[in-house]
Amino acid sequence: MQRTVLFILLVSSSLLVSAQYVPTTEDLDHFMKTKTLVVRDKNPLNTFDAEIEEVMAQEWNITEYEIIPFSEFEEKRMNPDYSFLFLTTVVFEKDKLNAKYRFLNVSMGGDYFHLNMMPDLVSVPVAYANVEDESYNYKLGILVRFIQQHLRLIHKHPEIISANVFKQYNDNMKDVKQKTLYLLENEMANDINSAAKIRDIYPYKFKLVSREDIRQAIQDRDDDVVFLHKVGPEGTRLEARCYKVLIGADDASFYYFDYHMISDKKPDGFLSKDLKKIRK
Repeated sequence: MQRTVLFILLVSSSLLVSAQYVPTTEDLDHFMKTKTLVVRDKNPLNTFDAEIEEVMAQEWNITEYEIIPFSEFEEKRMNPDYSFLFLTTVVFEKDKLNAKYRFLNVSMGGDYFHLNMMPDLVSVPVAYANVEDESYNYKLGILVRFIQQHLRLIHKHPEIISANVFKQYNDNMKDVKQKTLYLLENEMANDINSAAKIRDIYPYKFKLVSREDIRQAIQDRDDDVVFLHKVGPEGTRLEARCYKVLIGADDASFYYFDYHMISDKKPDGFLSKDLKKIRK
């Protein structure tokens, strides 16, 4: 599924070019009554399908759901009784870099002529489009958990829908110091890619871990762990956006959200500047 969009990420336009759609209270009320169809990936060689099937069985409890093949999506997306969870490829309009990102979306079905007319309730950055599935599959559980938590939050508190939701999530930043920060060495900028370098800037609890350690913390709902979810080009030499999100392995809360444009001075990775922000 690929579309060029002007879209809204977590109902905040503060970090994006502009917004496509702001969900209404009526949208959210209606969503709670829909059946959510999880769309398998178009590529039959992907590993996303098996992972999302397991994740949905473990995590999804906000609506009834069913997993459908990609071939059924075009017909069923016209039905307003359905909502949809799927991976979509996003290109920012007016973005001269033409970088393609993969987002995990929840959108509403209905009689919409084009796919990009479907109302998006929440969109979460997952990876660059040409990055291997293994770079993000191990985190799908927490992303699905977050999506549900976010939808419940804005359903219960519709007054924040048009506000800067990122500010609300970044208000959690101060709590990172009470947790153990899980980091992958290869996701850190070169000046902070070792325990000694990190410790010089960040005097609180952290561990350099593996992807499997993060997957296990998510499965165990480890209340002590906050981990880095980085979305970058992973060595493909694209100089576009690098998203950086700190997520609680238990509560799925966002403790930090930011992005930077990749350059020689700002590589594809978590920066010393980010560590300095969260240590305050």
